[in-house]
Amino acid sequence: MTAPRTIRAMVYGDVDLNLIDGSAVWAQSMVQALSLAGCEVRLVLKAPVRTGRLVDPLAALPGVTVVTTDRVLSPVQASRKLRALDEEQPCDLLVLRGRRAVTQIVADGEFDGRIWAYLTDIPQSAAEMTAEAAQDLARIAEASQQLLCQTEELRCFIEAWVPEACGKCVLYPPSVPLPDFDVQEHQAAGEPVRMVYTGKFAPRWNTLEMTELPRTLAARGVRAELHTVGDKIHEDPLHPEFHDRMERALGTTSGVVHHGGMPRQEAMRIAAGCDVGLGWRHPDLDASLELSTKVLEFGTLGLPVVLNRTPAHEALLGADYPLFVPGRGTLEDAAEAVALAAGSKEAYRLAAKRCQEAAAHFSLERAAERLRGHLDRAFPPEPEGLVKRSRPLRVVVASHDLKFFTRLLDHIQALPGVEVRIDAWPALAKHDVAVSRELAAWADVVVVEWCGPAAIWYSHNKRRGSRLVVRLHRFELYAGYPDKVDIDAVDRIVCVSPHYSDLTRERTGWPADKIVTIPNWVDDRQLDRPKSADARYRLGMIGIAPARKRLDLGLDVLEALRARDPRWQLSVKSKMPWDYWWIWNKPEERTHYDAILRRVQSAPLLEDAVVFDSFGADVASWLRRIGFVLSTSDDESFHLAPAEGMASGAVPALLPWPGADTIYDRRWIHESPEAMADAIHTLAEDGWAAEAGHARGWLRESFGLDKVRAAWTELLTGSAAR
Repeated sequence: MTAPRTIRAMVYGDVDLNLIDGSAVWAQSMVQALSLAGCEVRLVLKAPVRTGRLVDPLAALPGVTVVTTDRVLSPVQASRKLRALDEEQPCDLLVLRGRRAVTQIVADGEFDGRIWAYLTDIPQSAAEMTAEAAQDLARIAEASQQLLCQTEELRCFIEAWVPEACGKCVLYPPSVPLPDFDVQEHQAAGEPVRMVYTGKFAPRWNTLEMTELPRTLAARGVRAELHTVGDKIHEDPLHPEFHDRMERALGTTSGVVHHGGMPRQEAMRIAAGCDVGLGWRHPDLDASLELSTKVLEFGTLGLPVVLNRTPAHEALLGADYPLFVPGRGTLEDAAEAVALAAGSKEAYRLAAKRCQEAAAHFSLERAAERLRGHLDRAFPPEPEGLVKRSRPLRVVVASHDLKFFTRLLDHIQALPGVEVRIDAWPALAKHDVAVSRELAAWADVVVVEWCGPAAIWYSHNKRRGSRLVVRLHRFELYAGYPDKVDIDAVDRIVCVSPHYSDLTRERTGWPADKIVTIPNWVDDRQLDRPKSADARYRLGMIGIAPARKRLDLGLDVLEALRARDPRWQLSVKSKMPWDYWWIWNKPEERTHYDAILRRVQSAPLLEDAVVFDSFGADVASWLRRIGFVLSTSDDESFHLAPAEGMASGAVPALLPWPGADTIYDRRWIHESPEAMADAIHTLAEDGWAAEAGHARGWLRESFGLDKVRAAWTELLTGSAAR
């Protein structure tokens, strides 16, 4: 591969960078991280510059240009300006924040496939997710190349409600810069204890209530000051009096020192001189799927933070973190947490240590590293074999069904020096012959997904001098299609496993040098997510139709485990057999599933132990609660389910279907359901986490998406220059 090219990014947020709040700080951090990741960046401002506190440091960064405006831009005006800038110098990606702006830009349609949307102002609960909101998000997902999510919880929530987002959601948590001054280690609170809050002032952020903390603490015998930094006071139609009350409280309340707005490093310097950070909010925000940057900002400075107890905060700081606001989160409760920080050196030091350790994972350098990973996948370098070509390599991808080829197609389309066109057959044996002839005449390389009628047609109609690559799965081998393929016109037959490569040679008599094995891809980065607490006691099966998938043997394993420990459960993610007409029309299939479902309902050991989850694209989030993925089939060509489970950190468990040992390590293949249950029980008791880690690493080296993409790149372009 050649060296990666310089990537051009534009950034636009529906935010005013004159005012310091979380969204403005996001814009600053995003530009800094993109610059660190090696991108050329244009930051397009929404509002005229009145103060350079946030903008000036960005303009000084290498490769960064700040595009100013003489008026506050509406979403329509912003979309128009971005289009004009793109016409002058096209961007490779457009990073957007703000649902209104993203919705407008998506509606205009000029940046489809280049949008990296950072969505926070969206519904974050089932009650808020209306059908209209889900449709809006679906349109955004379809137009986006990436959806940047602050937290794993937000990513899983979006994927559950917006199937179009699955595979596009990537983690991009908040980042905080390191201070440009030496941070002094905080060992205990001073006298008086100095509390600090930085950011916007808004009703649900409890900023008005914070100004009452010095008085409330004084009643407890604790001398305290509140230092505040920021200049954005929220205008809230539901609380019309808030703005004036907040402004008065900052200016006149005893014990409150308001520093106003200031550059970020100066704000950090003020905070570093205090004792306790405040991240206490109204309980209405406890269900938020976002991560408060207050913990990270203050933690970087070595400060402990007083904040609400939520699942996200417990995951970040530990359930035993001492400065969670107790009770119902009232003013008195917040004062109690501050009083503990002031009165207990042990609690203070533990809290400060936890916050500092947590913040270390969210540095600007870590953010740039995450971005580099996302950018490397989205913008691969030009293959060596194409560097000296006078024109792009023309590749046609033909198929009636590309569901197993999506990530590979994305990669081929992203390769510099490659031009891709799709011959989409509406059905297995139906296509527009004129279109196919035109594409066959145009192509340097034709890739046919499935060795069916499309492979037959192209083998008899390809242009002389072009190359033909056909990928064969399972069903084609037994359907008679290979017999009609002109193998002399085919350059490579790609099989997904060594077993099926051998079977293909045996059944067709095709030359061995034309048959290659490239495994199915597994998007290991998308699937690698933290597990739920009880995952090790939950089995998973993905796809249980037709009968040869042998759900009945999976139930045998479950019963054997529950005879020892009632904690065991089985989750099944699949369409049901009656969803497939070609399965449900067969009497033997109906009989098979009738027996299985009756068994699930009546067997004592299976009572309340089997869950059927809806079929859908949200496999990655579903796998978070699965500790073992079963493969009990009579026959498979590859079987992605255990591989996807391995990428997620689950342990695979397979029965010895033909060829299983040519794909998966024998350590995970068991001779019978009883032996499988024994091995699972032993691992769950001791060694599950280590084995899951081994499985994840093995999968990445064997079937990881990057490895499979590289094999396909070499197959399509390695001989292009020869």
